[in-house]
Amino acid sequence: MKVVAFNGSPRKDGNTARLLRAVLAELEKEGIETEIVHIGGRSIHGCTACMKCFENKDRKCIIDKDIVNECIGKMAEADGFVIGSPTYFADVNTETKALIDRAGFVAIANDGMFARKAGAAVVAVRRAGAVHAFDTINHLFGISNMFTVGSSYWNLGLGLAPGDVEKDEEGLQTMQNLGQNMAWLLKRIRE
Repeated sequence: MKVVAFNGSPRKDGNTARLLRAVLAELEKEGIETEIVHIGGRSIHGCTACMKCFENKDRKCIIDKDIVNECIGKMAEADGFVIGSPTYFADVNTETKALIDRAGFVAIANDGMFARKAGAAVVAVRRAGAVHAFDTINHLFGISNMFTVGSSYWNLGLGLAPGDVEKDEEGLQTMQNLGQNMAWLLKRIRE
């Protein structure tokens, strides 16, 4: 089994990455292979609603000058994936939203290629707005026939400067519970 996490933060080792690593550590304890793909801060084009993915049905977005098709391939191959984003004005950042929109369209256009996979949202936030960002990510899972994995609280961690989330004990516990819940679900799906 494999879970791929996508770090939408432009900070490669910032709070979002640290929260994702806390989730993945729990999955690894259960023998699940993990990988983090850093998408934040890269030039990622948003969806143009060209609908070519419905026409071509080749499991790819027609826009191929960025990392999104590679990400879509990893999502399709994985048993589950986690999308992590910092909170920008009470929502996900642009790179994360572009990934969600383009991967979502391609998956739906190709006979629901994410169906019955496990998905989880992880959000880093300074103070407020994280629940809306959390919902934005979870909408992808809902419309894609996926199983959305929850935890003991909303999947978020508090912090501003890189490393601040390490002080958020409840946030880290939430990430650990999330990883344990995802491992449990993936094993049940496999049964």
